[in-house]
Amino acid sequence: MKLSNRNFVRGLFLMAIALLFGLIARTYSIGDLSRSGPGLFPLMVSSFLFVIGLLQVIRSHFVEPVPLNYNVKNIVLILLSLIGFAVISEHLNMILGIIFLVFCSTVAGTSYSVARNIKTSLGLIAVAFAFKNLLGLNLPLY
Repeated sequence: MKLSNRNFVRGLFLMAIALLFGLIARTYSIGDLSRSGPGLFPLMVSSFLFVIGLLQVIRSHFVEPVPLNYNVKNIVLILLSLIGFAVISEHLNMILGIIFLVFCSTVAGTSYSVARNIKTSLGLIAVAFAFKNLLGLNLPLY
């Protein structure tokens, strides 16, 4: 059965996400290449993501199937880290939310490194500051 092949399911999942965001992007003005509207960039990104997913599905027919297994503990940890990020960012600040997200979600991985988590957190915090200061986004960083 194809739904037990991780490569096939990964491609279907990417295609589903691309379709969701592509359909949402179509509700915004697309414009044209000389004067792009707010929907053009998300539509282009979702189109590229759909093509990548389609290629993954096609590729899954030609490579050795990789068994798909679910680890409920890891799924719960990832969901908890996302929920925690949202709650902490809303009620405290986004810097603490980013740190929680990184340290909580990496428990689901195969190796845990505090040094790597600190570097990842600092990198994401730097990106958040760039979004706030360079793009003018209203992020609750502190």
